[in-house]
Amino acid sequence: MAGVEYATSSNNALNIRLVRAPEDEAELASDEERALTSTWHPAFTYPIFGEEEKIYGYQDLKIKLSMASGSLKPLLEVEYAKKLDSADDVEEKLKEFLSLDSAITPSNFPSVVESEATSFRPPGELIHSYSRPSAKSEGKGKGKRRRLDEAGAAAEGEEGDVAYEVWKTEWDTPGWRELHRRMQVFVLLFIEGGSYLQEDEDAWEFVTLYERRSRPDGTNVYHFVGYSSLYPFYHYPSGKRMRLSQFVILPPYQHQGHGSALYRAIRAHVLSRPEVAELSVEDPSEAFEDLRDRCDLRYMLDNAVIGPELKAPLEKGWMDAQRKKHKIANRQFARLVEMVLLRKLDPKNKPEARAYRLLVKERLYRFNYELLMQISKDERKEQLQATYGNVIEGYQRALRMVA
Repeated sequence: MAGVEYATSSNNALNIRLVRAPEDEAELASDEERALTSTWHPAFTYPIFGEEEKIYGYQDLKIKLSMASGSLKPLLEVEYAKKLDSADDVEEKLKEFLSLDSAITPSNFPSVVESEATSFRPPGELIHSYSRPSAKSEGKGKGKRRRLDEAGAAAEGEEGDVAYEVWKTEWDTPGWRELHRRMQVFVLLFIEGGSYLQEDEDAWEFVTLYERRSRPDGTNVYHFVGYSSLYPFYHYPSGKRMRLSQFVILPPYQHQGHGSALYRAIRAHVLSRPEVAELSVEDPSEAFEDLRDRCDLRYMLDNAVIGPELKAPLEKGWMDAQRKKHKIANRQFARLVEMVLLRKLDPKNKPEARAYRLLVKERLYRFNYELLMQISKDERKEQLQATYGNVIEGYQRALRMVA
């Protein structure tokens, strides 16, 4: 076996970069904007390189995965100072998971990027857009406004602002299948337990977020930000329950509100479709659950779903009617109602505080019934109280995020 000096962290070795044409990169006028073209590392590589996330047999190993920023056409390069005869075949492993084009080489990749910058257009249907100030437009305050819209979905912004567009696709959308094969690697690299979808499952739907900037000559250039996959299930007695399965925002765009914007666009799209009865989420991570809670809670407050007169306990008929109206999954809606009620609760009002506590504990008891029945009555009370305390702490954190 190779010595320790020949063992490399696959997470550290893999360097990913979305490459823009020189003209477009030159327009990035702040450190924050220039970071969009920086190199970054994956969160996970075990689906490719194994549970240890180690690559053996190299010194000073560097794997460079460069991708055209819009179409994601890739270039894979492997560099190292020394390689053992018994070294892992890095390129062969990566080829199993990447949609590589043998015609793209280090020498012609810059021309590929330039060509793709002006020719690539997102496939599918534009369902939402919004704008953000660019480094050049921010703070000018000239009041000159224009429509940043295309194919019906509009966003108002200052001239020179950056537009962000959400596009919906399906497997049979022209050009989508090939594009998805290039972007799906991000699911492995940034979603723990993520896996590739089966292309023969025709029902999948996708929503993809792009940054759109305009060149001085009016040419629109698109840059990939992230995407989500959704699967429709039958919902009794008729209709669909849409389940959000995968959700990825690339590192250069994280912590800027784009994940929330994409989630809100998905929810608005679900609400606009009469045949879809509910939006649910498959096994959300803690980070995504926080994002979902923050967005859903803001939606509940902005739409005054719970009026000032409502207090615990709430009628089941009202709960069911409101949940169906807003197409929120049962458990999530109950949690949101509890958050809003906690926000209004006067802890000094003992009867109201007790009614609220019983409302939450009753739901927790039902949800954890099988587990609670395996322990004694005293342990049950203790466990339920501890769970209640953790839930309230989580609700208070969510409420602070929307304050």
